[in-house]
Amino acid sequence: MPKAKIYITLKPSLLDAQGRVVHNALQQLGFENVRSVRVGKYLEVELHPDGDPREQIEAMCQKLLANPVIEQYRYEVEP
Repeated sequence: MPKAKIYITLKPSLLDAQGRVVHNALQQLGFENVRSVRVGKYLEVELHPDGDPREQIEAMCQKLLANPVIEQYRYEVEP
């Protein structure tokens, strides 16, 4: 059964408020060497073997998993 690993992040041009909060918390905990943090989503999706998994994943990301206006995504498919 193919498994997709999907990574979704905000587009680089957008301010990542959640990443900024994590960055500030890390700084307060003494991790001074952290320059910035970007927060995203990671999903694993198992697919039935019939059909083109890449085509299915593209459709899922476009229709539901990612907001293409503000987010970008990439994925890997394991057999």
